[in-house]
Amino acid sequence: MQRRLALPLLLATVLAACGTAPPRVREPVESRLSPDAASDVAVHALGLVGTPYRYGGNTPDGGFDCSGLIGYVYRHGMTPVLAPRTVAQLAGWGAGVDRDALRTGDLVVFGSRATHAGIYVGEGRFVHAPSTGGTVRLDRLDGVYWARQPVAFRRP
Repeated sequence: MQRRLALPLLLATVLAACGTAPPRVREPVESRLSPDAASDVAVHALGLVGTPYRYGGNTPDGGFDCSGLIGYVYRHGMTPVLAPRTVAQLAGWGAGVDRDALRTGDLVVFGSRATHAGIYVGEGRFVHAPSTGGTVRLDRLDGVYWARQPVAFRRP
């Protein structure tokens, strides 16, 4: 009786070990921006807090929508980069980044269908142009509203 149980137990143990995945090692994500240039992007974005929101806007004088803000900040940084104009395009730009690997200058893209975006500036915060009648502002990823939204992170 014990021999009959020993073989199935041994097989189950071996098969279970085969199904165990090795620890996930994620390679560093390449970027168009050096760490200094990425930091410059964050500082530039923070300097635009308070600029009025305007649908289709892409300048400090005319106001910003979320993708216009991102395009402006990347285009006028220490290492100019031409960013896509729409949130849907931004959602596929650069490389995906895990939340625990975020650095300043990365993109934060909200919604299961990429409906809003901002620029990560560190310490769980991001700068974005949220809505008509508002202004460019600094918010927290763990804020009541934003923590409930599907989010992806991209490194240009």
